[in-house]
Amino acid sequence: MDMVITFPGGLRVDAEGIGPTVHTDQPVFAGGGGSAPTPFALFLGSIGTCAGIYVLQFCRQRGIPTDGVRIVQHMDFDPRTRLLRHVELEIQVPPDFPERYHKAIIHASNVCAVKQMLADPPTVDTKLSVTAAGDGARA
Repeated sequence: MDMVITFPGGLRVDAEGIGPTVHTDQPVFAGGGGSAPTPFALFLGSIGTCAGIYVLQFCRQRGIPTDGVRIVQHMDFDPRTRLLRHVELEIQVPPDFPERYHKAIIHASNVCAVKQMLADPPTVDTKLSVTAAGDGARA
């Protein structure tokens, strides 16, 4: 499976190849147009939204309304390196959420594919290839 990363102008960077095109940009203060999330914001958002899909499906399968259900993603960054050190997902439920499902909904959110990928991260290698102008094919 391949994704193609393109540069449509300004500081925008797009990714195509797995479903709809993913658009990114940099904020205005950083010289971008602010037209889309930054790549890092997408990464951070993918953690909570992936868990959210599992929480949503858990509730739907049991006929539990999701009104008042939300996930708050707490993030701790190293002040020196500014790298992410820790993420905590806090699933908040209303008082009428069935208590018998409290542990089970946490378990469901932990099945999230993004969390699983972070637990056993892939290697990422970068290489260069020279292509003929405009064709995108390897030369």
